[in-house]
Amino acid sequence: MEWLARGAAGEAAKLDAAWTSLYGELKQAAHRQLRGSGAFQTTALVHEAWLKLAGNPQLAPLNRQHLLAMSARAMRYVLVDHARSVQAGKRGNGQADLTLTAGAAVSMPEVEVLTLHLLLEELHQIDARAAQVVELRYFGGYDEAEVAAILEISESTLRRDWRRARAFLLAELEA
Repeated sequence: MEWLARGAAGEAAKLDAAWTSLYGELKQAAHRQLRGSGAFQTTALVHEAWLKLAGNPQLAPLNRQHLLAMSARAMRYVLVDHARSVQAGKRGNGQADLTLTAGAAVSMPEVEVLTLHLLLEELHQIDARAAQVVELRYFGGYDEAEVAAILEISESTLRRDWRRARAFLLAELEA
């Protein structure tokens, strides 16, 4: 994508063109990731991710795959930030105390996002590519073929990484 190369060279309009060309694909990925979740609307998640990336000139994507991977990571951090703010609000955040029956518990989606985020940080130290596979599958909403293309690895290598990552995550969750 010529747009990415020129965008990385400092032409902001070209980088915007690259985002525009991938907008539909990013919305589909966000929709797959958010299915059943009431935390965000698809469009809002994609826009928040774009704001995270566009606001940092040092994050210049090298190619299409890099842009998709960066987008998945940005969506991850948007969801993590949202989950943290929900948890902060439920811990008080300056509000009056709640009774036990007035919704004081943190909802499972926020706990799930934060737990997975922390486990991915640990997994990244052990196996960075396996952590990226989980990030792209879970936060990016991509299927196996798409993740293999983004990471430029074979689907069999991807499946091995996916099995290794799932085994690590399950072991840590059971510990």
